[in-house]
Amino acid sequence: MRQTTGVAAIVIVAASTLTLAQRGNRDVSALMALTRDALGGEQQLSAVKTIVATGRTQQLRGNNLVPIEFEIDIELPDRYVRIDEVPAQGNGPTVAGFAGETLIQTKSPAVREDFARLTIALFASSFSGYPVTYAYAGEAEAPQGKADVFDVKGSGTALRLFIAQATHLPLMLTWQTPPPARGSSTTGAPQENRLYFADYRDVGKLHWPFRLRRAVGSDTVEETTFDQLRVNAAIDQKKFR
Repeated sequence: MRQTTGVAAIVIVAASTLTLAQRGNRDVSALMALTRDALGGEQQLSAVKTIVATGRTQQLRGNNLVPIEFEIDIELPDRYVRIDEVPAQGNGPTVAGFAGETLIQTKSPAVREDFARLTIALFASSFSGYPVTYAYAGEAEAPQGKADVFDVKGSGTALRLFIAQATHLPLMLTWQTPPPARGSSTTGAPQENRLYFADYRDVGKLHWPFRLRRAVGSDTVEETTFDQLRVNAAIDQKKFR
């Protein structure tokens, strides 16, 4: 099994060491095509119709690190559901997702942004479940190397995608969220969220990240490890109801 190590090194640094420099008008389509080639190639990526992902998430809740076992079912282009279970609590699974325009067991449209962040990392593309556009923003420089940076815009929170120039693989997504509420109002500056992609492995002829780490500011709040990513597996349609 081919594995890529160290691909996230460029962005695992303090925010102050990342400098975004303009580098003229780059051909966005050509750069994204290079990334899709690195992820497995246009033919292999376009043949993906379903994804079933299983694994574990460790999530910081207050002062506690909570282990979560999950299953994610995706039927492209617009069906997504995540089933979480906390073994220590024994309360049964929680479910959130969407099927077309219909939300599944949630009132929050943010579940579509979860779908977008994952599919951007796996496909460097756009789907009708959460369509996005890409625009070149500049070049990020750090002591470990360089990355091309893209503004990613959809119907919700604006994202920035960092792609390693050396490997053409996605390294990180960043976005801003409001400061935490205190009392009846919010104070302070918006918080930067970072989602790092690492531990790239082969899934058939595809090349996908198996570890995702999310940080708010300088603090890691969640780490997800995929045990398995299955492509074009049959999914029970009841999960999308």
